[in-house]
Amino acid sequence: MEIKLNGKNALVGGSSKGIGRAIAERLANSGANVTIMARNETLLQELTKQLDQSKGQHHQYLVVDFSNFNAFAKKIEAYFKNNTVDILINNTQGPTAGGALEKNLSDYQTAFDLLFKCAVHTTLLALPHMQQQKWGRIINVASVSVREPLNYLALSNTLRAALVTWAKSLSVDIAPDNITINNTLTGYFDTERIAQLNAQKAEKMGIPTSEVRAAMEAAVPLKRIGRPEEYANAVCFLASEQASYITGTNIPVDGGLLKSF
Repeated sequence: MEIKLNGKNALVGGSSKGIGRAIAERLANSGANVTIMARNETLLQELTKQLDQSKGQHHQYLVVDFSNFNAFAKKIEAYFKNNTVDILINNTQGPTAGGALEKNLSDYQTAFDLLFKCAVHTTLLALPHMQQQKWGRIINVASVSVREPLNYLALSNTLRAALVTWAKSLSVDIAPDNITINNTLTGYFDTERIAQLNAQKAEKMGIPTSEVRAAMEAAVPLKRIGRPEEYANAVCFLASEQASYITGTNIPVDGGLLKSF
């Protein structure tokens, strides 16, 4: 299936590396004009130059810190004064790892700002243009932990679950305007985030990091960790016209990891 996004403007969060970067690359390869945003300006500059421009695309970047909501809000509001977005990918870095008893109210507030408020605020800014043109795609990068919580990721479990249920509510309201919103539930992918979590878990358990990774691979029915570009393919499909009748859903991209339906 050839996906063509020529003339579409995409905004991709957390896109200097990992899954976000792969999504930005895939959307650009399909013809979209891509705005990437993250904290590291050097990485953003490098990626902007590397994104596919063979179809006459124009790419740009936005330096933001999702962990500082007030500063982020000012940056993203200024961006939307001069730009419109047809495809929005809500993606940020994950909150700190740890179990429920290790976190306090301040930790939950920080995670709320990071995972929920940033996505909601950006979506509400993007919607007027989508509603006016009667077309839009919103994809929230979430986690399999919203269905099967991981006890060492209490903050992520809690706030990502809030985001996907909000998205379900919103999907009903924006469907008449031909705007879809879906959540991709992320499994285990070969990213720096997974490497960091594995290192923390290995230290806590007193075992080599290689054993943690091996156990992770064994838990996946496909017996391997996913590649970011595989994730990006799923997101690109949801951003396309071919996915026009899919909305309000949670779609696992996990190699069969989830045991629940």
